[in-house]
Amino acid sequence: MLLIQNLHKTFNRDTVNENKLFQGLSLEIKDGDFITIIGSNGAGKSTLLNIISGCIQSDEGSILLNEKEISKTPEYKISRLIGRVFQDPKMGTSPSMTVLENMSMAWNKNNRYGFSWGIEKNKISDIKDSLSKLFLGLEDKLDVKVGLLSGGQRQAMALLMAAISNPCLLLLDEHMAALDPKTSEIIAGLTDKIVKECKITTLMVTHNLKQAISMGNRLIMMHRGKIVLDIRDKDKESLTAEKLLALFSQKESSDIISDRLMLA
Repeated sequence: MLLIQNLHKTFNRDTVNENKLFQGLSLEIKDGDFITIIGSNGAGKSTLLNIISGCIQSDEGSILLNEKEISKTPEYKISRLIGRVFQDPKMGTSPSMTVLENMSMAWNKNNRYGFSWGIEKNKISDIKDSLSKLFLGLEDKLDVKVGLLSGGQRQAMALLMAAISNPCLLLLDEHMAALDPKTSEIIAGLTDKIVKECKITTLMVTHNLKQAISMGNRLIMMHRGKIVLDIRDKDKESLTAEKLLALFSQKESSDIISDRLMLA
């Protein structure tokens, strides 16, 4: 479904700040996989999502989405195939537009627009029904400007808007990190529900080990631009936060020893 082969990416090339992040990264993702991605700061988690979505381009390598090469495809074209929710709740919605206008825009994604008004009256009941499943009362706030909603309400809307067009792939980039713990749990539950019901192949970057373990069927740990751990299905079910921390600490320690040996 998504095949990444021999990915290379270097930032600030030929400067004192050169950072060779990816040096031959490869990853195969199957249809229906819900993968949580964890790792240290600077490990390449968000950069990987940025490259997949076309936000930045790799230096080398191939990215196949449903057997179609997308590594050099412009971001606006890839967005027709991929849904994405960002850490900042403000990035997934338009604050100056109403709830109904935002939802209509997402509902009509990839459709051609003419000079007529974008809201189809026969779709309003469907939109209200979709919003009611969030259990946040948004179905009764269709005429409210999205900028007046809470961060949790906006993020729930952004999640629904990203999934409503039935994308081939859903990218979630720490989409619960900016929320308070209670709201984060609500969005986690909504995420799990939407991904399962819509059967969307999903990559979710998170720093929350509890969510990384409990959500999805596969967990990937990244470190220094490499995938150092790939656990799935029954093996993932037996994971604990303590085991993950121990594995990560072990990897960091081995890298420190390796770096010292190279400098010696």
